[in-house]
Amino acid sequence: MDRRSMLQLTSAATIAGGLAAGAAGTAHATRRADRQITLKGTRTGANIPDILTAGVPYYVRYDLTDTEGRSVGTENAHCLPVNVGPDGSYVMATLVLGLDDGMITASTAFQRPLPAVTELPVNSRQWTHEFAITGGTGTYNGAEGSISIEHLTRDEDTLTITLTDGAA
Repeated sequence: MDRRSMLQLTSAATIAGGLAAGAAGTAHATRRADRQITLKGTRTGANIPDILTAGVPYYVRYDLTDTEGRSVGTENAHCLPVNVGPDGSYVMATLVLGLDDGMITASTAFQRPLPAVTELPVNSRQWTHEFAITGGTGTYNGAEGSISIEHLTRDEDTLTITLTDGAA
């Protein structure tokens, strides 16, 4: 065999090996199916100002329960309004879920659909936004996926956590 034939054969073997490894990785990923966790949050603290101001951060804290009503941890969101207008504000936020079996961190940027006077105590609008999971510890080590938060009322929300990695 000449050198050119040898290189072609080696390249073909490398490609075939890569395809086989890729197929095995896909099969492995299929075995690690996505897992969804649904939690309910009840607000226990916040320092949201009466009027949002660009560059002035605020936080919101919720106690979390599972679908059976058992306490499972806390949700802490640290938010930074980037711009504020009469129809709402654009906010960058980081989220830390301190759960009994580990921690999940996430981040997002979202349009908060509230007037510049930040929260109406009654008749607040329902709204939803999504966080990208940036990591985790414990059971959630290396977590990937998303967290969708549906704000049902001013003081209650529902979190849907979709894990798409080996922590699932």
